[in-house]
Amino acid sequence: MTYGSALRRDVHGADITPLIGVFDMFSASLAAQHYGGMFVSGFGFAASYYGLPDIGFIAWPDMVNFVQRLRLAFPQHHLLVDIDDGYVDPEVACHVVENLERIGASGVILEDQKRPRRCGHVDGKQILPLEEYLEKLNLVLATRKDMVVVARTDATEEPEILRRAEALAATDADVLLVDGVRSVDWIRKVRGVVGDKPLLFNQIAGGKSPRLSLSELEDLGVDVAIYSTPCLFAAHTAIDNALLELRANDGRLPEVAEGDVGVAASIELLERNISRHHVPVAG
Repeated sequence: MTYGSALRRDVHGADITPLIGVFDMFSASLAAQHYGGMFVSGFGFAASYYGLPDIGFIAWPDMVNFVQRLRLAFPQHHLLVDIDDGYVDPEVACHVVENLERIGASGVILEDQKRPRRCGHVDGKQILPLEEYLEKLNLVLATRKDMVVVARTDATEEPEILRRAEALAATDADVLLVDGVRSVDWIRKVRGVVGDKPLLFNQIAGGKSPRLSLSELEDLGVDVAIYSTPCLFAAHTAIDNALLELRANDGRLPEVAEGDVGVAASIELLERNISRHHVPVAG
C-alpha cells in the first residue's frame, strides 16, 4: 500500500484522523510516540528553519529535504505536508508534488491565497480568482499518482466561503479545508454544501477557529483534524521557562529526578529513529 492510499483509507474510515503539527525532527520524534500521523506545518517550519513568520519565506527545496528526513525516520506515519500556494507558479507546484510523492509524503495541502500570503488564522489574507486556483489545483491533481490532495480555501467572506467550498468539492481533490472557519455553525454550513467530500479542520492555539474535541468534530461531520502548532508553542513555553529558571539559579542546572528528561532519556528517544528504518510499512 502506498503512503497516499494508507492516508486515504484512514480519512474514509469510521473514526476521525488526527495529524499533529511538527516543526523539526525532535518534535516529530516526540509526536511519533503518541500519534500515527504528522502534519508538516508551514507555520512551524518557517519558525524553526528560518526564524521567520509564515508569510511566504519558505523555499520548496528546504521543505522537500525536511520531509525526506522525516520519512526516513518515520516510515509508518502519515505525513501531510503544507505546500502553501504551491510556491506561486502552477508548474512549481506540480514539480514539488512530484518530489514529495517520490520521497514518501502521504499528502499535500494546496491553498488559494495569493502573495503576499498569510497564516490562515490572521487578518489580511488575499485570495486568487477561483478560476486561477482551480487551474492550479487541477494541474496538481493530474500530476499526483496516489498522493492525497487537500484543497484549501482562505476565503473570509461568508458567501464566498460557500461558493468556493462547493466548487472545490466538485473537483477530484480528496479532502476540503476551509481555513480559519470561525464557528461551529459555519462548520455545519460548509459540511452542508460539500456533499460527501471529506472535510478537514485546522486547529491552532489562539487562532480564529473554535477549540473542539475530536468527538465534537466527528459529530459535525469532520473527517480529519490537523493541529498546526501544539509542539511549537509547547517548546516556546518550556524553553523560555527553563532559561528563566537557569538565570534565577545563577546558572546551576536543575537536578534530574526520576521521570525527568536528561541525557539518557533524550538519547533513548533519538535511537528509535534508527530502529524505525528497519520496520516494514504497514499495509
